[in-house]
Amino acid sequence: MSISLKELAGMCDARIEGGNPDEQIHSAADITAAQKGQVTQLTNAKYARFFKHSKATACFISEDFKVDEIPESTALLVCADPEMSFIKAVEILHPDKIYRNRIASQAVIDSTATLGLELFIGPYAVIGENTVIGDFTAILSGVYIGNNVKIGRNSRIHPYAVIYDNTVIGNNVIIHSGAIIGADGFGYKFRKNAHIKVPQVGNVVIEDNVEIGANTCIDRGALGSTTIGLGSKIDNLVQIGHNNKVGKHVIMCGLTGVSGSCNIEDYAILAGSTGVADHVTIGQGAVVMARSGVAGNVEAGAQVFGSPAKNKKTAYKEQIAISKLPELITLIKNLEAKIRLIEQRNE
Repeated sequence: MSISLKELAGMCDARIEGGNPDEQIHSAADITAAQKGQVTQLTNAKYARFFKHSKATACFISEDFKVDEIPESTALLVCADPEMSFIKAVEILHPDKIYRNRIASQAVIDSTATLGLELFIGPYAVIGENTVIGDFTAILSGVYIGNNVKIGRNSRIHPYAVIYDNTVIGNNVIIHSGAIIGADGFGYKFRKNAHIKVPQVGNVVIEDNVEIGANTCIDRGALGSTTIGLGSKIDNLVQIGHNNKVGKHVIMCGLTGVSGSCNIEDYAILAGSTGVADHVTIGQGAVVMARSGVAGNVEAGAQVFGSPAKNKKTAYKEQIAISKLPELITLIKNLEAKIRLIEQRNE
């Protein structure tokens, strides 16, 4: 898509400084690679060195961000929040594909399913008994949706995702390829030298505006529901065990694993490769830093790091101390040698 600089500025709440307002913009790019006809952003001083050599036609920048050298061919798009304005520009220049009003003949849809208006159902998608699909939702090729599933309006299920029976999915939900929603939780009892499976008869409930990454697995509850709260964003390759309660606007980054029956409260952040033991509460707004192992409750607003995870400052001090161990060992050996020498002299 191509649009004039003047039109783009108006749609993104930006003021043009320099350049030609009639110049055409056809795409967005990173500041290190943007070329003529592209728009970029500058929001961090460490990237300013790339800007002076930039060939971009336009660059979003904040009112108070000062640059010494502005390329002659680059117009500034001055605005209050350049990151959000740039996101808007990307959406305009690279519009998402709209899937509407097509049900492929190769799709397998049970006669008891209820289908909304303006749906897209791709080839080889399977929709089970008594399942309800809301208006404007897109079920892409190869998706499997089981029985008694409810999916709201304007959601999108990408190819080869699997939605098990009795799952409830809200409006504006995105589920990426390979995600498995509602598989059995990992529950066993050890009796007579064998692991006996505990029946998993609950479900998964996903609220509105949630996004779930590729190859992420969310297990259903053993008896009740595993729930994902409003607006939460879950990265690729995340494992969420049975009966977890994930609050609103939670972030879970890639390779995070959460054991069963945990409570992840609103606005918490679990950074990459976090591991959480079962029956743990992570408080509202808490941050668990990358590669941390959480064995106990984390207070609201806390920032924790390490394995076992503890207060970030304490963990950092321990890491610094550990890094000094080789020096301390050498020092101790030297002191021991001196003590032995003194003892020998005294003898």
